[in-house]
Amino acid sequence: MEVSENQEGISKKLLALNVVLVLLVVFMVFNIYSAFHPKVMQQAQVVDATVTTAFNNLNLAAKSVYVFDISENKVIFKKNEFVQLPLASIVKLMTALVATELLPANSQVMIRKEFLSPEGDSGLFVNESWKLKDLIDFSLVASSNDGAMSLASVAGAFGLGSHDYEFGREYFIEKMNAKAVELGMKETYFVNESGLDEGGISGGYGSAIDVAKLMKYILETKPELLEATKYPNIIIKSLSQSHIIKNTNTDINQITGLIASKTGFTDMAGGNLAIAFDASIGRPIIVVVLGSTEFGRFDDVSALVKASLEYVRD
Repeated sequence: MEVSENQEGISKKLLALNVVLVLLVVFMVFNIYSAFHPKVMQQAQVVDATVTTAFNNLNLAAKSVYVFDISENKVIFKKNEFVQLPLASIVKLMTALVATELLPANSQVMIRKEFLSPEGDSGLFVNESWKLKDLIDFSLVASSNDGAMSLASVAGAFGLGSHDYEFGREYFIEKMNAKAVELGMKETYFVNESGLDEGGISGGYGSAIDVAKLMKYILETKPELLEATKYPNIIIKSLSQSHIIKNTNTDINQITGLIASKTGFTDMAGGNLAIAFDASIGRPIIVVVLGSTEFGRFDDVSALVKASLEYVRD
């Protein structure tokens, strides 16, 4: 069937009208979303290159980077911040948080033999009892996989009202994932409580922006959880003996005003590091690097801290 020129003209006009209507609807939806989600839109802000050149030409090994000014609620530098990568021991930040939400503050945790099965010996002993806060400090500063498993197993069993520590550990990891959803950590999920690689799978996956969200939440709601992580060495006591712990962040003394720090390193993850520091009095800034190298992560953070200080001065 042939189409007349008049009909063809009408069809083109209708098509053009439909295109205009679709564009109008998209425009209206975008503006409504922006009006009701201002914080999401703010996350796209980065420092204006005309204000400072501090972040220009940085030579970073990390695959993903996020630098966030808490006081100004502003992103000041980012690189592939939404890319989902293995987290390694940065997972333990969530482990510490969830443990405090499941267990009373005055709780004691006893180290059972089965809790010492993960890779790495951090110096915990069978039947050694710990106050909850002290074991959290130990687990974060020493990046103890045994400590993380102890926390997850005992806290999870308590949350379930059970004496089955394996079920308790599974429940604990479910609570870790639920907390990630609650905090809007969209690229993050946890497989275990330590971040260890297991069977070709990382213990947890997430993005640099999600790690920053988690650290910001802890600093604003439970800053005492991260207090011990700013020291290069610390003596932590169980109920029976003292442990001298060396921080896994070997570059701590190079960062003035450090508030918090957590390392992560596995074969799958490479080198990860998340810190918070005061760029000036009451001006905390979070720096997260993921997918760097074992030693490159420290160089990356050092360069980003230096650039952040220059940004604040400008």
